[in-house]
Amino acid sequence: MRSRLFMGFVGLAAVCSAVAFTSPAQSNGAAASGTDDIRQIDLAGLKKLLQRDAKDTRPLLVNFWATWCDPCREEFPDLVRVDTDYRGKGLNFVAVSLDDVTDIKTGVPKFLKEMKATMTVVLLNVSDPEPAIRAVDDKWDGQLPATFLYDKDGKVVFRHFGRVNADELRAALDKEVSGKQ
Repeated sequence: MRSRLFMGFVGLAAVCSAVAFTSPAQSNGAAASGTDDIRQIDLAGLKKLLQRDAKDTRPLLVNFWATWCDPCREEFPDLVRVDTDYRGKGLNFVAVSLDDVTDIKTGVPKFLKEMKATMTVVLLNVSDPEPAIRAVDDKWDGQLPATFLYDKDGKVVFRHFGRVNADELRAALDKEVSGKQ
């Protein structure tokens, strides 16, 4: 299962071509919330998204997912609730779709609307997934879904490969949110 998901990511990324990063709507380069605002990012855009601005002390939650990934679809309602519950507490949450670029105006927004998702969403469009995987985390092999929580200094303080346990994620978020106050 693990290698099948990884190969799916590799196959998807091989089909996609690199696209220039569009102008950022947030300080980290991510698109604004809303299903109509999904933007494509390339490797440079991903790296910018992961960079921590010294003035931004919010924890950054990044989830890599795709509409074709069953565990991703299963965990998404939990992530929507996490976004709703922690946004007001200072969480910066970006969902990074690994869907085909052709789905940016169809399948991805349809899924997000069904989920009532309001978090920031971008679509990663790279021809070679390996540099993107390495930019995110040395321990990640590309398996989906993948969830990473970065502290204010950009250090990964929580990572999970596969469907995330919402209680474990909330415990990690509680530490980061309370730690910044």
